Amino acid sequence: MSQPVSEIHAQPLPFKAETRQLLNILIHSLYTEREVFLRELISNASDALTRLHFETLINRDIVNPEAELAIWIEINPQQRILIIRDSGIGMNADELAQNLGIIAHSGAKAFLEAAQKGDAKLNDIIGQFGVGFYSAFMVAEKIEVESRSYRPNDTPARWISAGEDTFIIEPADKSERGTTIKIHLKEDAVEFCDEKRLRQIIKKHSDYIPYPIYIGSDKEPANRRTSLWRQPPHQVGEEEYRDFYRQFTLDFQDPLLKLHLAIDAPVQLYALLYIPASPERTPLGLRKEEGLKLYARKVLIQEYCKDLLPAAFLHFVDGVVDSEDLPLNVSRESIQSNRVMAQIKRILTNKIIDSLKTLAKEKPEEYNRFWVAHGRSIREAIAAEADLDTSLQPLLRFHSLNHPQDWISLEDYLMKSPANQTCIYYLIGDSPKSLENSPHLEIFRSRGMDVLFMTDPLDPFVVLRIPRYNGHDLVNAAGEDLKLPKEGSAETSQAASSNEQSNELIQRFKQALGEEVSDVRLSSHPLHAPLRLVMPQGALQPEVQKVYRLLNQNFELPKPILELNPQHPICMSMLQIPPDSPILQKTIDLLYQNALLVEGLHPNPSELAPHIQELIQLALERTSYE
Repeated sequence: MSQPVSEIHAQPLPFKAETRQLLNILIHSLYTEREVFLRELISNASDALTRLHFETLINRDIVNPEAELAIWIEINPQQRILIIRDSGIGMNADELAQNLGIIAHSGAKAFLEAAQKGDAKLNDIIGQFGVGFYSAFMVAEKIEVESRSYRPNDTPARWISAGEDTFIIEPADKSERGTTIKIHLKEDAVEFCDEKRLRQIIKKHSDYIPYPIYIGSDKEPANRRTSLWRQPPHQVGEEEYRDFYRQFTLDFQDPLLKLHLAIDAPVQLYALLYIPASPERTPLGLRKEEGLKLYARKVLIQEYCKDLLPAAFLHFVDGVVDSEDLPLNVSRESIQSNRVMAQIKRILTNKIIDSLKTLAKEKPEEYNRFWVAHGRSIREAIAAEADLDTSLQPLLRFHSLNHPQDWISLEDYLMKSPANQTCIYYLIGDSPKSLENSPHLEIFRSRGMDVLFMTDPLDPFVVLRIPRYNGHDLVNAAGEDLKLPKEGSAETSQAASSNEQSNELIQRFKQALGEEVSDVRLSSHPLHAPLRLVMPQGALQPEVQKVYRLLNQNFELPKPILELNPQHPICMSMLQIPPDSPILQKTIDLLYQNALLVEGLHPNPSELAPHIQELIQLALERTSYE
């Protein structure tokens, strides 16, 4: 139940502590753009009009039902008075106290924290924390707010404050629905009684407010009103697109891509979408959540609609969607099952993917910026959206053995591959640097062949969802059954070394490692490293193991095959050590542990430290008695 007006205005009511601190900042600090207060008050008036519009969809029992939905601004230069009036939903005495005095639900404390950090201009962030109304105290000696609720039985009330410790609420004599804010300007704020200056501010900050803004006795609105997204794209300039994006998001980095749509069939819709330069939503941005702003016939339906784009894809997109085919009374619960929504989702998704493909083809450097910022989302979509994996394949980018600093596509890889190459080779690891030293790459490096580096945690999911591309199998370069044409003398000399000494070396490794490996053999490919590990056929491949780890699934690590390079100096020296020497056992064990580490398979890398120390100690002891 609302508190009676007679009780509310019986004595001055105190502001909350955070509000007093907030007012102190706004009143006593200097701002280079104090004009922001007008933007905030007009925005609040627009919100009040929108809320009333919603109310009238289901309720016609309101005060002044035929009154125009608009905002009026009046000035009195002689008395330094500025008035902003709207015909919106209005407030009763209790709502005035809640919204302008107690503000228990406001972001005053969050605003103060942001202000103290000094990360951005306060006039850029005022509106984010629900404290926009108080920005008027930057220019005001006193503010009077007179309001009448849309509810016929509510009585009008007036809120008065000079920005000190208290405010007053008293009865008012207001017959028209809505809110009137009367600002008694400070001496140094008389510029805001200049009609030309007010028009300039409205043009800059509030040109796309959907309701008319009248100044003085002028019958023509001072704002354009037509939503930018409903204008023909060829009539909108790049500067207008940038200004809208900045006003919409408060992101002052230029977006990587914009998409302006005006579609008549199969549904009629307008959309203005942006892909931001950063994947992170900063605390200072206006868009606090993922989702697009959804309108139905110019009426805001949902501030953050998450059903217009795939859940695992394009969640970073900001913008507005407006459809003539959505009913005004569509509920948030019925949006997901609405047939028109499904069509809009399909159209938007396809248009964005096509635009990204065009960007990659025509402006590859700009697309690379997109990939660095948002590539993770492409991978997520391939892993989670079964109907998108084919259309998203051309958007994938990787570093590779032959292009460690560049981003190349699957198509780039194939174009630069030998004509007789039938596979796309890849290697999974933790980072490009670790993969560059992998012994699995030596055969590819010797032949000038390329291998894609898959280092993102989601790449194993991508491989599982895309086993083939354009008729070419994706093949793990670390696989046991790697099929490469034999050529050159390097492989011959490696195979020719399979003699008595090599057999001795194999036996020593088998004896030392026992059940830890499924087999020990000579490598069929040339190696510069002493050994490498490969997974036997039928075992869980590295990409599957990675997926299991990411999903926290228990699985038994398959026993790898150890392939030796008997010509490596370490292997040759090991044959000179007695079979029962502790150094031999420690050396083999450490080589195996190191190979696990290189493959990203070591369950506990910190265990290497004591093994290294023991081997050093044994080597020093041997040196001392020799």
